Amino acid sequence: MQNRPTTLERAYELARTGRCRTVSDIKQALASEGYDRIQDSLYGPTLGAALRKLCQENYTAPAVDPAET
Repeated sequence: MQNRPTTLERAYELARTGRCRTVSDIKQALASEGYDRIQDSLYGPTLGAALRKLCQENYTAPAVDPAET
């Protein structure tokens, strides 16, 4: 049996991955992974600021294929 991280734990993991640029990106990723009650779990200015800071520190823009530009 594998334990799934809580919504809050997974939000911090996503913020550190470099894939999420904003807290909204984190919420969308959580929803796509099947988490529920996301808004309830990620509520409050202190938590939002902490996740936002992690996103800013770790975000890496996806590579752009030169053929597409």
